[in-house]
Amino acid sequence: RWLDNDYYVFNASANYKNNEIDLVFGTSISHYDGDHFGEVIWARFASQSNIRDRYYEGNGKKNDFSVFSKATYKLNDRFQLYGDLQVRNVNYETSGINSNLTEFLVDENFTFFNPKAGVTYEYDDNNDLYFSYARANREPNRDDFESDPNVQPEQLNDFELGWRHKKGNFTFNANTYFMLYNEQLVLSGEINDVGAPIRTNSGESYRLGLELDAIIPVSPQLTLQPNLALSSNRNRETIRSFDGEIQNLGSTDIAFSPNVVAANAIVFQPVKNLQISLLSKFVGEQFMSNTEARDSKLDSYFTNDLNFIYTVKPKSIFDSVVFTALVNNIFNEKFVSNGYYFTFDDDFSNPGTVSTVEGAGFYPQAGINFLTGVTLNF
Repeated sequence: RWLDNDYYVFNASANYKNNEIDLVFGTSISHYDGDHFGEVIWARFASQSNIRDRYYEGNGKKNDFSVFSKATYKLNDRFQLYGDLQVRNVNYETSGINSNLTEFLVDENFTFFNPKAGVTYEYDDNNDLYFSYARANREPNRDDFESDPNVQPEQLNDFELGWRHKKGNFTFNANTYFMLYNEQLVLSGEINDVGAPIRTNSGESYRLGLELDAIIPVSPQLTLQPNLALSSNRNRETIRSFDGEIQNLGSTDIAFSPNVVAANAIVFQPVKNLQISLLSKFVGEQFMSNTEARDSKLDSYFTNDLNFIYTVKPKSIFDSVVFTALVNNIFNEKFVSNGYYFTFDDDFSNPGTVSTVEGAGFYPQAGINFLTGVTLNF
């Protein structure tokens, strides 16, 4: 299977700036023209066909046009306002047949208005607070239309409130967000015939979370860099067909959305040219389906990597030579970070009845593995 793509883009912008306002406005125009086709490279009974004959062929065209303006305005020494307005039009058309030899025709036109606005309050030299609102829209892609011809674009209203603190080399950031979706394009857990994930509209859903990160200097040689993300990611209502019956599961977790993700870097610099980092990461349990199916559950995991960076500055030819070594999963943790989940109706085993069969596949990750490299700067 092959692609033959042409992509053309034109971008233009202008900037006006003085002591109080920073204004940017512009436009973007793009045109995509892509052929999708498959060639026969082997056949037990070739009949009248030849090698490289095309068994399917189609074309997709996408035109994307947008105009935008954004401004940052310094109201006074404490308050700063910013806004961003964008109007975007997307036209997507396809013709021909797809890889399963069925006609694939799409002719969709979307017009989106995406506004953003926010305010930043500088409490003092070390602290500032901010609040923002953003409206965003996202169109379906080719895979989405192939899996569901009636797929809808995604709409998002995002509210964020945060605090930034910096004192010397110590920094701390806290951000809360509430993302309200309509027809969010969420992963269904299923994959298509080439292994690409399939997305589906989820009606009304939301993501509510808290993000924390910091840089903590313990000593001139030792620094800690922790971060933590806590979230609730829910479909407001999930309806499915199971065992021949329509079931309303109520509110469910969004697929591939763990409620806890945490990480930390312990950075140690024993000498000027050598840096050693211990990189730790924890990912909480999650589901590969939007139905919280037990067979689709991925267990939590905790991994650690070790990174070495050594810099040499020779007196000639190169400005510097940087040697790197990364040892992943140093404790040889056995874990699964991804996979797929599927269901199908079986009406043959027991004639007159329909039973739903569930299945899942898992992608186990590598044990201890390493990567080395050299960077020459001149």
